[in-house]
Amino acid sequence: MTRKTQKPIKAKLAPDHPLFEVIEQAYTVFRYPRPTDTGVCQGCCMYPEIEKDFFNPPIRELPLHYLNDWFFAACDPPLSKSLWGYFLPRILEVLACGEDVAFVGLEVSLSRFPTGDKTQWSKAEWAALDNFQRQYLAHFAEGSETGDYLDDVLCMFGQADWPMDDLFQQVWEMPDEVLALRLWRDWCVGKAAILVTAFWDKGRNTNAFNFYTSRKLYERMERLALNDTTPGDLAEKALAVASVIQDSAYWAHK
Repeated sequence: MTRKTQKPIKAKLAPDHPLFEVIEQAYTVFRYPRPTDTGVCQGCCMYPEIEKDFFNPPIRELPLHYLNDWFFAACDPPLSKSLWGYFLPRILEVLACGEDVAFVGLEVSLSRFPTGDKTQWSKAEWAALDNFQRQYLAHFAEGSETGDYLDDVLCMFGQADWPMDDLFQQVWEMPDEVLALRLWRDWCVGKAAILVTAFWDKGRNTNAFNFYTSRKLYERMERLALNDTTPGDLAEKALAVASVIQDSAYWAHK
C-alpha cells in the first residue's frame, strides 16, 4: 500500500515543554540553506512520493514520517555538514518529543555525522548542541517512560562522538534519588540485569559496563539504601540496584 505524504506533522514541542527553549535555540542557530540532495540512496529506499516532496516543507514542518523514511534509507556516513546541519534542529525536536527518528533504535539517531565533535561546529552551534545534550540526558533520567534505557541515551550520544568520560560524569552528578530510580527502572523491573545495548562499538560497551558495575556506583547505592534519612521505598530500590551491580561486577567475584 502506498504511503500518503499528507499526514499530521507530529513530534512538535509545546511551549510549556521543559526542552522547548533549547530546541528553539537549535532552530535559531542551525539555519542552514535548504539542500537539494537527500544524501541517501535515491530512487530506491525512500517512498517515491516522499522523496519527491522531501524538501518542500519548511524544516520546522518536516513531517515525522518523512524523517523516519529518510533514516530508513541507506547512506554512507558521515553526511555532509551542510545537510546534517539543516536537519539537526528537527531531529533534536523529534528526540525531545520522545519519538524515534530511526526505527532501528534511538542509539543511531545522531550518528550520521560526528555531531558530538566540538571541533566541527561554531561556538554558537556547539553551545546549542551541548545544551541539548545535557538537558535531554537530565530530562530523560528524571522520568522518561519511552521504553528506552539510560544506556540507550548514553550510546546515542557516544556513537555521535560525545566524549564518554563527560557523559558518565554527567550521570555521576545526578541527584541520588534520580539516579537510583532511573537505574531501578532500567535494571530491576522484571528480570534483574544490567543491560548494555548492542549498538556500542569500538569497545565502548566495555567502558559502559565497567561504569555501571563500578565499586563506586555500588557503594553510592548502598549508602543511599542504608541511610536512615532515605525514604523506605527509595531505600528498597537503591538496595535492589546495588544488588544487581554486585551480582554483575567482576570485582565482587574475585
